[in-house]
Amino acid sequence: MEQHEQPKQSPSLEDCLKLLKGERDEQRLAGLLLVTKFCNKDDYDSILRVYDAVGNQFLDRLLRTGMGKGGLSGSGGDNRDVYLQLSITVLAALCRVPEIASSEDMVSKIPLMLEIMSKEFGSSVIEECYEFLFLVSNAHKDGVSRLYDSGGISVLASQISTLPDGSPSVEFAMRLVQLVISKLPLHTVNNEYPSELAMMVTTIAKQFAVSHSALKFEALHLLSTIISSKYSAPLREALHSMKDDIWSTFIRVGVVAILQNRVAPSEKLQALALAESTISIVGEGWLIGRMSLFDTQDPVPADRCMLLVLESSRVEVAVLLNELAYLKYEASKISSSNSESILLKQQNLAIVFSLVERIIKLISDLDEDGGSVISESTLMKVISGLNETMGVVLEYLQDAKDHGQTKGDDLLASVRVVGSYLAETPLACKEKVGEILGYMLSIEGEDEPSPFYSICFLLPMLCQTTMEVNGCKVLVSSGAYKAVVECLIKLIGPDGCMVDDYGSIFLACDTILSLLLKREQILGSLDDAYFVRLLGALAYWAGIFSFTALKMHKFLLLNENQNFTMLSCSILRESASLNIVYLYNHIFTVEQMQHSSMGHLIVHPVNGLLVIFQCQVLLFCFLAEV
Repeated sequence: MEQHEQPKQSPSLEDCLKLLKGERDEQRLAGLLLVTKFCNKDDYDSILRVYDAVGNQFLDRLLRTGMGKGGLSGSGGDNRDVYLQLSITVLAALCRVPEIASSEDMVSKIPLMLEIMSKEFGSSVIEECYEFLFLVSNAHKDGVSRLYDSGGISVLASQISTLPDGSPSVEFAMRLVQLVISKLPLHTVNNEYPSELAMMVTTIAKQFAVSHSALKFEALHLLSTIISSKYSAPLREALHSMKDDIWSTFIRVGVVAILQNRVAPSEKLQALALAESTISIVGEGWLIGRMSLFDTQDPVPADRCMLLVLESSRVEVAVLLNELAYLKYEASKISSSNSESILLKQQNLAIVFSLVERIIKLISDLDEDGGSVISESTLMKVISGLNETMGVVLEYLQDAKDHGQTKGDDLLASVRVVGSYLAETPLACKEKVGEILGYMLSIEGEDEPSPFYSICFLLPMLCQTTMEVNGCKVLVSSGAYKAVVECLIKLIGPDGCMVDDYGSIFLACDTILSLLLKREQILGSLDDAYFVRLLGALAYWAGIFSFTALKMHKFLLLNENQNFTMLSCSILRESASLNIVYLYNHIFTVEQMQHSSMGHLIVHPVNGLLVIFQCQVLLFCFLAEV
């Protein structure tokens, strides 16, 4: 009789469970091998049954045997790699079930996984190690702390650069970094691991540059969180001191890819924020640089990044100012719950304004260097775009003036960006600036009791425009000169808030000096009361210089080569001090004796100021040399 062969029956889950519950290690190993071949990773119920059957104790022994720290019955050294691979694969699969991943048994294995990774047992287990660490750290309330306390940051920093671009391993590594910085105090991580974070930034930036999947946006969000944090000073210092700044090139390539493609507005804004943070570390020159990641001829112009950043920033400025105007002047009539939205838009406006200022500075530096880094056509395109944006900002300020608004960080930021541009091109938007100059000088920040920073931002422009008589006339006719005098009093007086800001002091002095020198050609009178108060502030400031002069004489004994310069500086300070104090006392006497018969013999305050300011100009010239 013919015997028909029975078809072989595939093992079922029940067969695996029986093996896993066996008394011998060999049975359990066989059960685990079967589980890895047919158990569906999304079948949580089956995975739970497998875990309950095998138990944590056996899994722990298997892992330690693979590490050479323990022994299963009948295990040999030749099978150690197999045991390690099997144990890590099973543990990673089991931890896909949150209930298992959040158990204390799994959290206790975090140090072991980090040890395996640090010893580089082989790339075949690295991916599962990263997956295990991420799943457990994410599921357990103390998972991230255990990872951090076990030296996880150091291990990640040393390993992440060796992972293949776009691989699951690098994805898990980036998500681990995201977990750490989101669940632990970022200032602690920055202070304890600045160099390690810098190493990880380089790899994450590379993924931002080369990836064409959702990983690019994950990298963008992660880089923005790390670099743009207010606690990132140690990290920024570490990045700045790196010999190879390839990380900044990666970011430039990634930012350009985001800005030149159709992506969500929020993603573009985040790319701009990342660009601003990068520039704050490496400088404005970052905006112009190579766009190729390899040593091949670069088909993309070096100024592509600058043009894209400028155009995107200009669009954001127009949109944000329009939305802010609506929320502040129209929507506020309907609802008063717009404060959070206004604050967020003001923060975003500060970012794009900063980028516009960076580009202004870059163009100015290139012009001073006289180089040909960018073409004439590109330069004209940039200037045209900046002119248009300044017009938009001035219209926003005019709108605020019409609504009687003088206080707000968005208004102060608008004055700053206008001041930055006018410092380079003081005659730009001449008519519009002249119309609202007085208003701009009256703007205050949210925390300012009176206008100060708005005046400082406009001083470079005012200093240049008052070199001409027409500029002086505008300053006097608008009454704006009073704001400059008040600013200088705040800078140098007893209640000064920025005594060490010599740049603003010099600009204010020079502006007022130009005004006084041309006073006979100006139609209009000056308010003497402001200048009398200014003399008092100058007298106080002169007293500070007299005290400083004593220190300089001591310094001369130690620096013979600088004797002449330092001695000249000391003499100037002393002479300026005597002149200021004398004239102030002289004028004070006039004020007290204005009804006496001697009042007509006293020098006018304006004439006294002219002498003092001339002394101050000489003083600053010598200080600049020192």
